[in-house]
Amino acid sequence: MMQDNNHRLLDVELAADDPWLLDANPFERERHAQMLRLSLSQGSVTNALEVGCAAGAFTERLAPHCQRLTVIDVAPRAIARTRQRLKEAPHITWAVADVQQFSPEEPFDLIVVAEVLYYLNGLAEMRAAIRNLARMLAPGGHLIFGSARDAACRRWGHAAGAETVMAMLNETFIAVDHLQCQGETPNQDCLLARFRSPVGPPDESNCLH
Repeated sequence: MMQDNNHRLLDVELAADDPWLLDANPFERERHAQMLRLSLSQGSVTNALEVGCAAGAFTERLAPHCQRLTVIDVAPRAIARTRQRLKEAPHITWAVADVQQFSPEEPFDLIVVAEVLYYLNGLAEMRAAIRNLARMLAPGGHLIFGSARDAACRRWGHAAGAETVMAMLNETFIAVDHLQCQGETPNQDCLLARFRSPVGPPDESNCLH
């Protein structure tokens, strides 16, 4: 029931001209700039997955750097808006899909999942999503995670936020880099992190801020 409520809330918010002020808000623009920096830390991307596209503000930044990009979202409205924004770019594949169940034909060398996992219905579903992300990530591939902090997410009625999910991610992936992005209000406080699949060459940057 909580999951259904979250989906209805997402659909209502996505009906706005600029959902969550992802384009207009300087905090959101800076968050996306830092996410892109983390995403491109290894250079251009061969095959990427973005989990949760909202209205396409970050997709628009990431897409030019990917040979192939798959975009999934549980909300059909999000996929429709982002496809329109990207003008049906031929190297992008779109799917209305759940991060816990999505199963691609081949693994990704980059996965971006930001401001998504706290919408899931509790910690068990968050862990299930992380297990599926691990299955989808190629050996040595990188996962970029972003989320508002636990305190903000719990104020919004979610089970957990950045600190809790990052602890879960650390059980499966190798933490490579992380940073904080903070704006002018208590809700504008998120953590961003880059993780690497444990199977693959070591990452020389390995710098935790």
